[in-house]
Amino acid sequence: MTDPQAAKPGNIRALLAQAQPRSGRRRLVWMVAGVLLLAGVLATTLVIRSRGDKGPRYVTAAASAGDITVTVSATGNLQPTNTVDIGSEISGTIAKTFADYNDKVKKGQVLAQIDTTKLALTIERARATLEANQAKAAQARATLEESRLSLARLEEVSRISGGKVPSATELDAARAKLDRARADLATAEAAGRESAGALKAGETDLGKATIRSPIDGVVLKRSVERGQTVAASLQAPVMFSLAEDLAEMELVVAVSEADVGQVGEGMKASFTVDAYPDKVFPATIRQVRYGATNVDNVVSYQTVLQVKNEDLSLRPGMTATADIKVAEHKGVLLVPNAALRFKPAERAKKESGGVLSVFMPRPPSGRSGPGRPEQSGRKGEGGGKNRAKVWIKTAEGLKPIPVKTLLSDGRNTEVESEQLKPGDEVVVDVEEAAK
Repeated sequence: MTDPQAAKPGNIRALLAQAQPRSGRRRLVWMVAGVLLLAGVLATTLVIRSRGDKGPRYVTAAASAGDITVTVSATGNLQPTNTVDIGSEISGTIAKTFADYNDKVKKGQVLAQIDTTKLALTIERARATLEANQAKAAQARATLEESRLSLARLEEVSRISGGKVPSATELDAARAKLDRARADLATAEAAGRESAGALKAGETDLGKATIRSPIDGVVLKRSVERGQTVAASLQAPVMFSLAEDLAEMELVVAVSEADVGQVGEGMKASFTVDAYPDKVFPATIRQVRYGATNVDNVVSYQTVLQVKNEDLSLRPGMTATADIKVAEHKGVLLVPNAALRFKPAERAKKESGGVLSVFMPRPPSGRSGPGRPEQSGRKGEGGGKNRAKVWIKTAEGLKPIPVKTLLSDGRNTEVESEQLKPGDEVVVDVEEAAK
């Protein structure tokens, strides 16, 4: 129910006077908010203009004239040029050894001696058997002569007597006796030849009991000791391993199937080993084998490098990392690979997009990170795309320069261009402008 006192004119004027201060404060608050908003807009505009005036700062590097070498890397192991495993063809007990690890030996030098007691007895028995068979052969030869003479005498008597004596049966018996004598002689002679062969085999085995070096070389391995028994039943047991000449060695490396097309005989290479990390050894490719090896589904081809080792510092079995020189150009124009990866950033919208653009996400700046150049897929490759461009900074802005890419060593790339020359600064990166 309405209060009749509140509707009086005097009370209305009092209420209006009480509400006026509250309305003035609201207007003041809105005025302050408007001023702050305007100040923010002005500050943002100044920041944007400041950025637009400064622009991006580009990092450049000079194109240069120089040499470029393309290499293919591969790993492998050092091996002697020729390794000979020496075994024994006869069984027996090792009586003496005359060579040890690292010994230099000459061709024909005695390395070990197998006990020959049993062999000597075998030879004596074979010699006695031969002499007995030779005696039997002599006896058979005499019997043959006797039978021949007896038959001749009977035939002469038969001729003189006109065939009356001796009888035909006696003549046939004499002829049969002669044939048996011939057969006995043949058997004795065959037995003599068999005995002679057995004697020769025994003497050969006696010679094989002395283990000699077949080459001039170095003892890499010795597998027998004095008193040890060797058994040559199915295959000859290896007693010594000799390297023919450690002054000439070979390095067998595995070249990947992606690189083997660039590698050929006669190419120069260099390699390092863990034993001498600061020393680089030269080598030359002697053979690129056609047969492929597949290890964990990775196909590679064995490549043999010829190595000089006159000071004998390199040893068989060492692991080596080789760099094979597949191409080399001298006095060519080179640019950093980062210059071929660089692409200028698009900043027009970002610099003039108004107040809201400040709070919106920025597009990529076009920064080129470290890595391989676009035209080179791996170290030592001549490039995938043959045509590319680099950018140079001018008064009007960035200017693209078309180039033809050739060799790349992973850091620099050889290029050909009519517009680019040594000393020109090419853009390789971009820095954000200071805020």
